[in-house]
Amino acid sequence: MAPVRTAGAVATLLSVGIVSYFLCKTTQHKSPRKKKLQRRRTGLVAAIGNTPLIRINSLSDATGCEILGKAEFLNPGGSVKDRVAVKIIEEALESGALAEGGVVTEGSAGSTAISLATVAPAYGCRCHVVIPDDAALEKAQILEALGATVERVRPVSITHRDHFVNIARRRALEASELISTTRKESQIDANDSSQINGHSISEEKQNMQFSSECKGGFFADQFENLANFRSHYEGTGPEIWEQTGGKLDAFIAAAGTGGTVAGVSQYLKDQNSNIKCFLIDPPGSGLYNKVTRGVMYTREEAEGRRLKNPFDTITEGIGINRLTENFKMAKLDGAFRGTDMEAVEMSRYLLKNDGLFIGSSSAMNCVGAVRVAKALGPGYTIVTILCDSGMRHLSKFHNDEYLSEHGLTPSATGLEFLHS
Repeated sequence: MAPVRTAGAVATLLSVGIVSYFLCKTTQHKSPRKKKLQRRRTGLVAAIGNTPLIRINSLSDATGCEILGKAEFLNPGGSVKDRVAVKIIEEALESGALAEGGVVTEGSAGSTAISLATVAPAYGCRCHVVIPDDAALEKAQILEALGATVERVRPVSITHRDHFVNIARRRALEASELISTTRKESQIDANDSSQINGHSISEEKQNMQFSSECKGGFFADQFENLANFRSHYEGTGPEIWEQTGGKLDAFIAAAGTGGTVAGVSQYLKDQNSNIKCFLIDPPGSGLYNKVTRGVMYTREEAEGRRLKNPFDTITEGIGINRLTENFKMAKLDGAFRGTDMEAVEMSRYLLKNDGLFIGSSSAMNCVGAVRVAKALGPGYTIVTILCDSGMRHLSKFHNDEYLSEHGLTPSATGLEFLHS
């Protein structure tokens, strides 16, 4: 009997040892990056993403297609850009380009800036935003309420050194320069006569309120930073695929930075190359020409030779006059044009018929969804993005007086405003 007991004891010890070994190995091989991400994505940040994909009843019934909208306005920061803000900050922290206590700077017409200002405190960072002064006033008010430093500048071409994006890049450099020295703001050479955007560098650094406690600056660079693309390839695209059970025929969205349309289109194409992906482009943007003709502008219209009229379009955050690194990642089958009048009418139509109170880019995306439905015919499933709500567009896109001044007073009773 003794040998039996001994064998049983040995077997038990071996079993415990094997289990312990594999538990140990699992712990050792767990990715530090994944552990860090898992730890961070709690609280507010954990609520970002996994937004519902809703059927837009009025458009679906009118076209005979299933038109679905990814309700990104339900993210904590109120827009699709929450995903981008989280991805940019996390990658920057992991690479060491940004330190806790640092300042994230960005040049943005609104939504990305608001998302950065919303999530930056969750990572122990501050936010400094440079925004064109023709953007809706409430966006700047929201940013200030969120604790961001807001710098409003006049709109100029991206090739101009004082374009809001270029100024934001300089702000990050200034914050980093400050941390690389032991001098405080009061010790900055007041005799420095270098000029930036009409002010001396010393004046601007003082105005930026970068204190000695600042841990450096990081330029988010949403247009060229491929963390933007990755946030949608790894998040939005997979969610759409899962929510539709892979049964969708087309995807369409407008582009500003290009991250959304690129990330989603590439992910969906990687799952099923038969899914058609399209761009909807507003007035004043050259992307439609680039996708359909391979040439963005005539020689006279090339970026750098023209200053974009701020009234080329009343839609905010979409339409651009250059190719970004993010947009270059897009896999598109074609493009459609949309007009300001169509976007305005669509927003009122959806409010009246579906109770959807959406912003200008969301409305343009829905114009695009109907364009695709008409092109494909009944029976298809089409997905688009509801980027943000109308709450950020009260002073312009949802302002009757402003629309009247620009000849954009809506009057349609149905979808007759959509022309083929």
